[in-house]
Amino acid sequence: MLKCNFPKPILKLILLTTIALLLLSFSYFPNLILSFYSNGLYIYISALLKTISSVFPFALGDFIYLLLIIYGIRQFILFLKNKKSLTKNDRTAVLIKLINTCLALYICFKLLWGLNYNRPTIANPLHIKKEKYTVKQLVLLGSYFVSNLNELQPKTTPNLSYSITELEQKATIAYQLSAQQNLFFKSNISALKPVLNDYLTSKIGIEGYYNPITGEANINMNLPAWVLPFVTCHEIAHQMGVAREDEANLVGYLVGINSNDVNFQYSANYNMLRYILFEISIKSPKDYKKLRDQISPGVLANFKAEKDFWVKYNGQMANYMGFVFDKFLKLNNQKKGINSYQDIVIWLWNIHREEVSPLARPLKGEF
Repeated sequence: MLKCNFPKPILKLILLTTIALLLLSFSYFPNLILSFYSNGLYIYISALLKTISSVFPFALGDFIYLLLIIYGIRQFILFLKNKKSLTKNDRTAVLIKLINTCLALYICFKLLWGLNYNRPTIANPLHIKKEKYTVKQLVLLGSYFVSNLNELQPKTTPNLSYSITELEQKATIAYQLSAQQNLFFKSNISALKPVLNDYLTSKIGIEGYYNPITGEANINMNLPAWVLPFVTCHEIAHQMGVAREDEANLVGYLVGINSNDVNFQYSANYNMLRYILFEISIKSPKDYKKLRDQISPGVLANFKAEKDFWVKYNGQMANYMGFVFDKFLKLNNQKKGINSYQDIVIWLWNIHREEVSPLARPLKGEF
């Protein structure tokens, strides 16, 4: 019988590298990923992870991350402590162990969720075109969203506050309503959790995130109440297997505006106006100023309160809010300059292009 003389760490390295390369090769076939992974294997993986995570009343993924960080720090300290006594072979073994760990994490990430990054764009099943807009059309789109917000804001609940249970229940209803129009939105929503430490999460500048290890959609409950519905719908989109940020924004927006809850409708429009104003400020600062002057005091108060929130916790996010809503953009400071298209804004234009036209008939909520 033949015996293998390779040490186990080397064999493990070869095996993990082979699997990682196979996954990398698979990522170049988006239609196969959609058929066999996103609409196949991932559905069962997600269901299993959510079932396990739902047993725990706290964000299990955050706890696992904490343990991994503590373990990593401990291993690093031990390495420094024993550094002088390590032989060349010991150092090589440590390096191989580190590479194997990174490869294992990469494989887990890809199999548990990450392959969804390589699926075809969701704009196709949602029947949304990607025709670019002119500056004039962009300004019309901005005016449309400002009008929506000005109309919705007085109807929202004063002193609004949410529990994580309320967000999950309302988001579930919103997704069910959207699924009646397009089965793409059909989802078994569960494992929606507040982050373990909302103070630290706010300091980092995170509104919410999906944890691929546990299948949890984590929400920073420290956020202003009018931001939370959209963030919730956005993170649930990640949970469904929509990996790209712009596409999760698109799903969050469509679900939000088709909700029967005016607070969800407002939150969806509010968050989209950010991106539209950003784009207008790049392409036409004069129109940006005119458009900003059309925003009602109630909506502006929300923008100011959100900016104040980020001033308190995260200066960079506060600068972004101030940049978008209080200042003009200097074109020469932008890497993309006049061509700074955002996919979400292009999709919003194509969804509402008939509505923003003076001759269009109303198609609100269709997709």
